[in-house]
Amino acid sequence: MSDEAATEPVSPVSLPLRVLLVEDDELLSQHVLLPRLRQLGFEVEATAQGAGLEARLAQRPVDIVVLDVGLPDRDGFEAARQLRSRAAELGIVMLTARGKVRDRVRGLSEGADAYLSKPVDIDVLAATLYSLGRRLRATAARTGGAGWRLDAGGWCLLSPAGKTVALTRTESRILAMLMERPNQVVPREALIEALAANVYDFDPHRLESLVHRLRKKVGKVLGETLPLNTVHREGYVLLSSA
Repeated sequence: MSDEAATEPVSPVSLPLRVLLVEDDELLSQHVLLPRLRQLGFEVEATAQGAGLEARLAQRPVDIVVLDVGLPDRDGFEAARQLRSRAAELGIVMLTARGKVRDRVRGLSEGADAYLSKPVDIDVLAATLYSLGRRLRATAARTGGAGWRLDAGGWCLLSPAGKTVALTRTESRILAMLMERPNQVVPREALIEALAANVYDFDPHRLESLVHRLRKKVGKVLGETLPLNTVHREGYVLLSSA
């Protein structure tokens, strides 16, 4: 069946959620949370340092930060407040032994999306991360890069000027993945996996042709330039002005 003949709704294609675990308890971090979350499909890194957190995230962005309140070098509430003020799109989950109502209220007021008390069930933590990740990526997909967004069904691309161009199923899948991570390179391999049942039967040059035709279509129909750039030998990035 051709892309143009497809009539099924397009399901959002999700890349693994990137999580930064900020936890000074080495046993909990390195031997419990880190390996289990990786087994559950998350891309997880860990640090015991709260200081310099913003600089680290600027260099290596993530989707969600799991933040301990009782860090030895920084107050977790303060860290959450500053992270939220600088990155409205960042997911923040507080994980702490301080489980009193006033602490929970303070954490959520400082900017956390969720507040979990230790000891935490790993399944509860994973479910919280997945739920938050879906919400964050749904918001990103609606807003898109530089005001570009997909309609609810994923069959049309809306420009910042409010113009609309119809998409094929393949084009919609490509854009959905790129809009999940604006300003970040989405590897060619990840895009091919989303398009092909068998990646080994998919000609990589076909992806280049699809992107070229998509740019050309947007320019011809809308008279606007889609901010979709090629990163040589790596993949593609949808630029955002936000």
